[in-house]
Amino acid sequence: MKQEAVFKALADPTRRQLLRLLNRGARPAGNLAEAVNMSPAALSHHLSRLKAAELVRTERRGQSIVYSINTTVFEEATRILMDLLSTSEDRKK
Repeated sequence: MKQEAVFKALADPTRRQLLRLLNRGARPAGNLAEAVNMSPAALSHHLSRLKAAELVRTERRGQSIVYSINTTVFEEATRILMDLLSTSEDRKK
């Protein structure tokens, strides 16, 4: 996992919205663009950032590219955050 890319991707509200949609199930790019009322170019930019951070996976189905969430990266990011929190709590004691 590229930690910096993951946290930068998660910092953007539009990308978090896309991830919430994908958390409900895999979707083709056109469906995502429609759901967030976004131009294909803008959507492509956001999806490429999510893909670079390995937060989403792609699968070609015919002429469509279907995006799905990669929960493995979320699990690792959660572990990193929990580790930071536990370190912070240890300092308070």
